[in-house]
Amino acid sequence: MHECPESASTQAEETREARFSRRGLLRTSLASAAGTLLPSAFDLNGARTMAQSRASGPPDAPTTYEGFVERARALAAEPYRPAPEDLPQELAALDYDAYQRITFRPEKTIHLGRRFSLQPFHRGFLQRKRVDVVLQGPDGTARRLDYDSSLFDLGPALQGRSYPRSLGYAGFRLNTGFDAAKPDVQEEFLVFLGASYFRLRGRGQTYGLSARGVAVNTFGPGSEEFPDFTAFRILEPSGDEATITVLALLDGPSLAGAYRFVVTPGETAHIAVTASLHPRREIARLGLAPLTSMFLHGQNGAGARGAEPFDDFRPQVHDSDGLAVETEGDRLWRPLVNGRPSTAISAFEASPLKGFGLLQRNRRFSDYLDVQARHEDRPGLWVRPEAGNGAFASGAVQLFEIPSSEEYTDNIVAAFVPSAKPAPGRAIELAYGLTTVGAEPTPLLGGTPARVVSTRIGSAERLRPTNPPSPQRRLYVIDFEGDGLPSDPRAQVDVALSASAGAFVDPFTERVPQTGGWRLYAEYRPPNPLPAGDVVLRARLSHAGRVITETWDAVA
Repeated sequence: MHECPESASTQAEETREARFSRRGLLRTSLASAAGTLLPSAFDLNGARTMAQSRASGPPDAPTTYEGFVERARALAAEPYRPAPEDLPQELAALDYDAYQRITFRPEKTIHLGRRFSLQPFHRGFLQRKRVDVVLQGPDGTARRLDYDSSLFDLGPALQGRSYPRSLGYAGFRLNTGFDAAKPDVQEEFLVFLGASYFRLRGRGQTYGLSARGVAVNTFGPGSEEFPDFTAFRILEPSGDEATITVLALLDGPSLAGAYRFVVTPGETAHIAVTASLHPRREIARLGLAPLTSMFLHGQNGAGARGAEPFDDFRPQVHDSDGLAVETEGDRLWRPLVNGRPSTAISAFEASPLKGFGLLQRNRRFSDYLDVQARHEDRPGLWVRPEAGNGAFASGAVQLFEIPSSEEYTDNIVAAFVPSAKPAPGRAIELAYGLTTVGAEPTPLLGGTPARVVSTRIGSAERLRPTNPPSPQRRLYVIDFEGDGLPSDPRAQVDVALSASAGAFVDPFTERVPQTGGWRLYAEYRPPNPLPAGDVVLRARLSHAGRVITETWDAVA
């Protein structure tokens, strides 16, 4: 797997003000007790949700995924027409606290079969767009989910107000009974709210990173766009069916699209995604299956060269701590980094792509010490293309790391960017799975190759002092765990190391009896002067002529 830092590690300039207008705040509340549905407000995307959405037409059309595809194709053949800004001023003027006081009445929950239910989100504050939601019964009958003020306690700021049915909703959450024996004891597990964003969690997890339908020109070239899911059709399951299907229409300045989400909740939640994208014009950078997360500081602080330390009692603060990319015969692990002076874009060639994901590998409370945030319970998400899907045959997984000083800022983006530039008249057909990841190893990723479980960096003078001291020397200590590692501490383990500038010297490995894993010690001697951009470092272990670990990839 070849890593290509864009323009020789060029880091895109971005002001603090621009970051906040792009990423907004992440504020989430989730019922902590199983079986309790608590009203909550999700501000996933800040200013991204300012554009309005128009209704998709009568509830009897379209009724199938194929009908949504035809609708998307027809939209792409026409100029993009954003919907008018029709949100009442008193709702648009709500501040965060007033919007939070708008709560859904749990007794009004809309049931979908025995295992699922739905609660819509009110429009207001930053959630200004309207989405069209149609519920389709098992017999094919459909009804539009029109606005109903009786579903909500509007709070003191809007007490006594009423709004027309045409106000609609900003999005919705789906709930499920994780215990098949107790289908009426339901918990929230999936949210669609804001642009094309959605969040998914498995049983016992709490919301963290987000997925979205598509990413358009993230950090250019050209202006970044945030297409919206404008219409949904939710197919009500029959009886005790444990899967629910959501159809969605996407529209934006550069493309339109149709999506089918076949959702299976559980200990591990899974969505089978099918999509058909139809460009209106050429798109310089199209991100497929994009994921968005937060990384403030981790095992090595912010991680960037010269970054200011965080004055924080918590050892780590992040929703994801690394990017994994799987290609034929290799899996790469890239610890995330914060604290650069500007945004960094890295590309990992994957032709074809086997899978990628933003994961949370540190799973102990002691890693975070945050009682309320529960970072240790936040899911990773793994994207696995369906076999034979040509959209993922050639391209690169691109990682965007945006400097941030706030944990409410969504500052990490990863997406697959195909080699071929999208063009009008050429539909892009997608089929991939999206699965939550908890503690590893998991059957999804397997125990081989052994995974990177920690990366720690310190002065090489501590264990290898020199006279006179050389403070620029750094010692990298990398721990691996998983199947396939030799159990004999005397086994011959070979080390492959590389650095795009400077050099590694005197690597040493040893078995860690406390964990059953293996540890690599490697001293890095940087060049003088250091290059302006990132230095890419890589390592992996082999035994008996066979690679036994992931490829560790980091920046210095």
